[in-house]
Amino acid sequence: MSLTEQDAEDILSESLEFLGGKPVIDDSIVRYGPLVLTLAPKGKPKANTLLADHLFSPALFLAERIERGLLDVAGKTVIELGAGSALPSLLLSTRPNPPSLVVVTDYPDDGILGNLRKNVDRNSALVTMGCTVKLEGYDWGTDPSKLLAILNRSEPTRKGYDVVILSDLLHFFTSHDMLVSSISMLLARTEAARAYVGAGNYTHTHVCDNFFEKGRAAGLHFDEISDESEGKKWLGTLPISNLDNDALGLRKNNCRYWVARWSHELS
Repeated sequence: MSLTEQDAEDILSESLEFLGGKPVIDDSIVRYGPLVLTLAPKGKPKANTLLADHLFSPALFLAERIERGLLDVAGKTVIELGAGSALPSLLLSTRPNPPSLVVVTDYPDDGILGNLRKNVDRNSALVTMGCTVKLEGYDWGTDPSKLLAILNRSEPTRKGYDVVILSDLLHFFTSHDMLVSSISMLLARTEAARAYVGAGNYTHTHVCDNFFEKGRAAGLHFDEISDESEGKKWLGTLPISNLDNDALGLRKNNCRYWVARWSHELS
């Protein structure tokens, strides 16, 4: 994947603009309900250019949907790409009806993976019985054999994950081919398999469209989910760092969200 420091600064600047000048969450510690998460160390080259040292709105958006039980994951196998702090995947592991397996991945950099390991270990006591959490470094578009091997240890006949999560990854414009390739290699070719994709409004429409064009060419179908009846209300109930419901609602409405499935499985 490729993102320059200037690209990273542009994304941060635009995310601030969409939030009315209010900062994204960049505290060193983020609390979401019982979860205690840290962000990758600032000043590290990869953490900086891959934006792993911030928690952006789409992670909160997905977390709210997870709280509300809107992601169909009970008993399923889940993998998160470019996880950052791993808020969505770790929150899934703590729910009353969790996935059977959650695999947290991010770029194989010592600073990024070291922080992720701390997050996984720190919150391990919160994982619901019956759910297993694993961590693995993964560079998008490369051979996913290690990731598929994790899956096959528990279910040897499986050839892909039931769920792939992408939280705020579409702004990596030059990595779209690699992201789509990763989904193609990791998402099970079944009727029920889904990819959940969140993006901030600071990721321009033409950038999102480029990803969807490549995804459709690979056989994926995308449904954008927009529930106007929700308005700007934050509907989660767990306390989150120093953010009140108004601040969370602002961040929620700074997001777009899609559910992807294989086109040939559409009836």
